[in-house]
Amino acid sequence: MTIDLDAIAANWRALDAMSAAGVQTAAVVKADGYGLGVGKVARALAAAGARRFFVAVAEEGWAVREALGPGPEIGVFSGHMPGDTDMIHDLGLVPMLNSIEQMTRHFEALPGHPFGVQLDSGMNRLGMEPGEWAAVREMVLGLGPRLLMSHLACADDPDHEMNPRQLAQFIEMTEGCDVPRSFAATGGILLGPDYHFDLTRPGVGLYGGLPYEDARPVVELDLPVIQLREIAAGESIGYGNTFVAERPTRVATVSGGYADGLSRHLSNHGVLFHEDTPCPILGRVSMDLIGVEVSHLGEEPKFLTMLGRHQGVDDIAEAAGTIGYEVLTQLGPRYVRRYARGRE
Repeated sequence: MTIDLDAIAANWRALDAMSAAGVQTAAVVKADGYGLGVGKVARALAAAGARRFFVAVAEEGWAVREALGPGPEIGVFSGHMPGDTDMIHDLGLVPMLNSIEQMTRHFEALPGHPFGVQLDSGMNRLGMEPGEWAAVREMVLGLGPRLLMSHLACADDPDHEMNPRQLAQFIEMTEGCDVPRSFAATGGILLGPDYHFDLTRPGVGLYGGLPYEDARPVVELDLPVIQLREIAAGESIGYGNTFVAERPTRVATVSGGYADGLSRHLSNHGVLFHEDTPCPILGRVSMDLIGVEVSHLGEEPKFLTMLGRHQGVDDIAEAAGTIGYEVLTQLGPRYVRRYARGRE
């Protein structure tokens, strides 16, 4: 697996340029940098100009802080959970407090420590609801939050009526607060400046995923061929006999499977590539192995490409009936990861 760090940096700079004038652009590096290795990813983003980062949980903040040192700010979407106090203090993390319970925990355990507040503008996932926020708003604002944020539920669909509805709710909850505000992840940036406020926080677009269609591809994945065999008409391949050959067929068995994040939904459906030539998957994707037809190739392939110039994470996601986020974050630990620089 080759990870193009320059492409990640270029995608951040492009999304930063799309953010309205005067708006700071952060970077979301949760889930181990979307599965690509948070240390190297965070350093590449910091070199590109990112100064604020977000992770999902406090434990993820450790690797980011280790990679970047004491300077950059690291926000934690899940807030201040039980048992997080020492990590938040020692690592200098900024929890996005989601409830009165979290506020009580944070203000009692770490008085004076920086914090943000996450508000629920309609997604009903994380954050304080309007009535709850109204009850504590003045008290919390008096303690100087670093950020007020919310999250869009349908930003990937620019015409969805939920987007302006959430925008109106967020404005109503935050107008007049005199605190920096953040509402837009990748999809929100693409919705335009009305959604940008003071800080944008792109995630999947940094890593080459939709809805940022112009993103530079970040990941290439080649699977080595373990064995080649010829099967006769009427013979099957793999578990369950789900593929039976109608003619003599040459099959490559490649190293990779659902233990490596390659979904069983690609069985008899997905393709790999040999240079520019598609090669269909035959039979079921198993834990460690995939059968691929190579009858039409003029040479014996040493490897076949799952992710590359002809097929990105969202193409695989479409074939598997999922989303690019899932494909990225499920790429397993058995891949040899090679980090490339100097392609710009």
